Amino acid sequence: MKLISWNVNGLRACEGKGFSETFKAIDADIFCLQETKMQAGQLDLQFEGYTSYWNYAEKKGYSGTAIFTKHQPINVSYGIGVEEHDHEGRVITLEMQDFFLVTVYTPNSQDGLKRLDYRMRWEDDFLNYIKKLDAQKPVIFCGDLNVAHQEIDLKNPKTNHKNAGFTDEERAKFSTLLANGFTDSFRYFYPHQENIYSWWSYRFKAREKNTGWRIDYFVVSNRIAEKMKDAKIHTEIYGSDHCPVELVIEE
Repeated sequence: MKLISWNVNGLRACEGKGFSETFKAIDADIFCLQETKMQAGQLDLQFEGYTSYWNYAEKKGYSGTAIFTKHQPINVSYGIGVEEHDHEGRVITLEMQDFFLVTVYTPNSQDGLKRLDYRMRWEDDFLNYIKKLDAQKPVIFCGDLNVAHQEIDLKNPKTNHKNAGFTDEERAKFSTLLANGFTDSFRYFYPHQENIYSWWSYRFKAREKNTGWRIDYFVVSNRIAEKMKDAKIHTEIYGSDHCPVELVIEE
């Protein structure tokens, strides 16, 4: 089973840069999107053989997630059941036969770390949500987690230390999440791989210079880690300031 996750940074803009062609060429079983920046009815995007599910932010042109799947879920839910967090369209969960699939767009701590305190509450609540699912059946969750976990995960760790996405607090929360029974799929296969990233600033020719961050992930319950076959970061695919990430796992 091939799974894809992609922060498209505005699906309408990405569609204008070849999203549909990329979607068809990748031919994933399940394709998860973050930062769709859409409201219902703004873009009629359907693909033969796929059912789509959408979670829109109440604020227009902001956040938002979607999942396209060839496999019919048993159940679908939106948000994490915490009032404070569930207005921004950040989470969709599909209950499949053998696992839960969650797509998530983690809040950014923002310039000056204006939202860091909120982000810390989000991290605790999201981990509780994932653990409750994991108590029922294994979890695969994916998305833009807005954190580069280790120094190897971004080009300039020294100058970015204490910036949003690379604070000690955010990194520690991700370490805690992994310690609760989860595996970072890319590092499972490529523990020492350097200079591979999933996001590049639009400024300073960052992508051209590969001055990037690895902030997009597939994370799986430890007990199904051995079912993973491969994890990829599709740095060759353009259309957003992020590139798609992939997980291949036994059905």
